[in-house]
Amino acid sequence: MTEGVALSNRALARLAGRVPVPTYDRQAVTAGIVHFGVGGFHRAHQAMYIDSLLNQERAPGWAICGVGVLPADRAMQQALAPQDQLYTLVQKHADGRYEARVIGSIVDYLFAPDDPEAVVRRLEDEATKIVSLTITEGGYAIDDVTGRFNPQAPGIADDLAPGAVPRTVFGLVTEALKRCRRSGREPFTIMSCDNLPGNGALAREAFSAFAELRESGLGAWIQQEVQFPNSMVDRITPVTTDEDRDEIAGRFGVEDRWPVVCEPFTQWVLQDSFRLSRPPLEQVGVQLVADVAPYELMKLRLLNASHQGLCYFGHLCGYTYVHEAAQDPLFRRFLRGYMNEEATPSLDPVPGVDLVAYKEQLIERFSNPEIRDTIARLCAESSDRIPKWLLPVIRHQLAVGGPIVHSAAIVASWARYAEGVDENGQPIEIVDRRREEVMARARRQGSDPTAFLQSPELFGDLATNERFVGAYLASLRFLHEHGARETLEALVNGYLTEPTAQPGVA
Repeated sequence: MTEGVALSNRALARLAGRVPVPTYDRQAVTAGIVHFGVGGFHRAHQAMYIDSLLNQERAPGWAICGVGVLPADRAMQQALAPQDQLYTLVQKHADGRYEARVIGSIVDYLFAPDDPEAVVRRLEDEATKIVSLTITEGGYAIDDVTGRFNPQAPGIADDLAPGAVPRTVFGLVTEALKRCRRSGREPFTIMSCDNLPGNGALAREAFSAFAELRESGLGAWIQQEVQFPNSMVDRITPVTTDEDRDEIAGRFGVEDRWPVVCEPFTQWVLQDSFRLSRPPLEQVGVQLVADVAPYELMKLRLLNASHQGLCYFGHLCGYTYVHEAAQDPLFRRFLRGYMNEEATPSLDPVPGVDLVAYKEQLIERFSNPEIRDTIARLCAESSDRIPKWLLPVIRHQLAVGGPIVHSAAIVASWARYAEGVDENGQPIEIVDRRREEVMARARRQGSDPTAFLQSPELFGDLATNERFVGAYLASLRFLHEHGARETLEALVNGYLTEPTAQPGVA
């Protein structure tokens, strides 16, 4: 790694001439927010907004204490601790400009497996007003088909055992809320920042269901007393690489174990529903609204689902980076077809948003060559993403008789990708919590073409819908016979369309 000044509180004065650094006294602020899931997105988004408030001296009681729960989170603890929780955030503009700043809003980090009780004590402390979450789309243990909490999800059953030491986010947060209830302390707000429709409502369902199983009456108390604001969050944040670390050291003279790189665009729409006080986030560009739903569905069905529309086809066409595929005119035509003909009709009006301009901006954001976001990142954890982002579009279109050709083709491209072998016979590394299941179903497609759809947990009753199955099989067959690029050409040119019927499908 290129030599630079190692990040720490003591080094800030030396770094101030190279990059913007916190202008506030980090020893004088207190953590009013405890955040679970301190990954790249949180540090490029929520922590950045809080840092901006602290720099304006508007929120001295709203710094952040990060919490890691999973074994993999130890790496973040080990990276941030020697840096006094400081890190560098770099915005990469499409024209090659880099904007760097040092973020100081995370002032503490607890690794729960080392000391669960320390986490619970921090949560129940009266200074904690908000507990925020970026625990991934699959982290809420909500069944995609029933919409109900699954007490058999990994780790959950262990936390529900009598006398269990809490290990999951549910166990830790519920234990703290139980103590708040017992002491009469007003409970903190739980604020989900994950890419889920109605993420606050889903968090309410998950935490109250877990709590009721843990202690009779506690779930009902949480339903009544704890606020769960919905939110929509948006900023493309690729995985940090060693090249990023070297680039930051070379350009800015900052030695950072785990910097964050991101696009210039950022958006946060947040329901103004908090039990206790909240930071004045509207002062730094956050949209505080009464109803987040139109914004979150816009983002999930246009941005997130379009990412899925790009990634499987992109990998099968030989692309490595998102911008490579997004700059391809064929992919642009396909994404516009999906967004205009299928996703947009499924949306309600979005106050203050020009959807035509928003969709074109999305394609330009995807095309930013400096971000170097990988196709592989977008392909990961598809079984958590497709049911939440794309399948609702298909169900809406089926209900109103609208077109589904593009959406069905995206599902087919996932099924083809999940076979684990590309068009040149090279292996594809499938990263998914349901990896064995989805790959096994995909590999049966030669003898049983609908095998991939026969997972009620993922697809519900779509496997019995004649229109959807017909469109899906048409694209899957074309993918197998002609390959990904010719399939896209057939789709955008209108000669791969829905068949009239599929015999034997109810």
